[in-house]
Amino acid sequence: MAQKRILTGDRPTGKLHLGHYVGSLQNRVKLQDQYDTFILIADIQALTTHFEHPELIKQSIYEVAIDNLAVGLDPNKVKWVWQSHVPAIAELTIFYSMLVSVNSLRHNPTIKTEAANYGYDDMTYGFLGYPVSQSADITFLNADLVPVGEDQLPHMEVTRKIVRRFNEMYAPDNPVLVEPKTMLSTCSRLMGLDGNAKMGKSLGNAIYLSDSAETVASKVKSAITDPSRISLKDPGHPDICVVNKYHQIFNTAEHANVCEMCKNAQIGCVACKKNLAAALNNLLDPIRERRAYYENHRNEVKEIIESGTALANQIGNETVRKVKDAMHLSL
Repeated sequence: MAQKRILTGDRPTGKLHLGHYVGSLQNRVKLQDQYDTFILIADIQALTTHFEHPELIKQSIYEVAIDNLAVGLDPNKVKWVWQSHVPAIAELTIFYSMLVSVNSLRHNPTIKTEAANYGYDDMTYGFLGYPVSQSADITFLNADLVPVGEDQLPHMEVTRKIVRRFNEMYAPDNPVLVEPKTMLSTCSRLMGLDGNAKMGKSLGNAIYLSDSAETVASKVKSAITDPSRISLKDPGHPDICVVNKYHQIFNTAEHANVCEMCKNAQIGCVACKKNLAAALNNLLDPIRERRAYYENHRNEVKEIIESGTALANQIGNETVRKVKDAMHLSL
């Protein structure tokens, strides 16, 4: 029985961090043996917020691919796709744009939230319409499943509505497009080192997968802890401590003991942070080793991306052919 196809992806806006690892990367490693996996390097989507500096996106394309490979994704099982090198995505985006109203996009809660975050009072056409482009990303490959965070659910609903409307209008007897199912991430969002609810590149509160052991130790040392704990003899409150939340995720075996010692003033914040830094570096050491290999073999990374993109183009061209046939637009 053929494997179901899964599509996931990253915007190439810089190196990936522990928030990405917790939110998606570790799950991708688990899923790669169960599904026909494609990872989209979404440079067109990155342009919706970084259009003024496209030169930075190209460098990030390789950084994102290397970070994915470094966490343990197997290039013999997983295909990487360079979004802007797949003409089918652009063609489908145009066709789908006829099926979605501007008003529905303006009221999309994720669009509204991101526009506020970026300070966009006047949205570009590309930014407003990227849920439509995302629908093309998903459907050109006939993806069965799409892993997403809760904030992406409105976009997935746009995709599902487009698929249903297209099939009902143009192919009621023989549906052309696959309606994807959502695989909702069960991973919690990783808090930033500064206590911000989200670890983010632009917030300066992230630990990157490419950070050295010394950098990790330095960043952990600066992390926010229990503000009410003034001295070592004061009992701590681990439930409000950022470092404790990291222990819970990355140092599971020792987490309960660390909490107990903190509550009983048996361990200070300095020692607690050193313990956490050691756990994080144990996780990151093999990732750094694989990353170093691919850093030194960038042509191999290029070939991996080219190979995946070539296969994606074969699938996409066939999808566009079927779409045009259904719409009576074939020559």
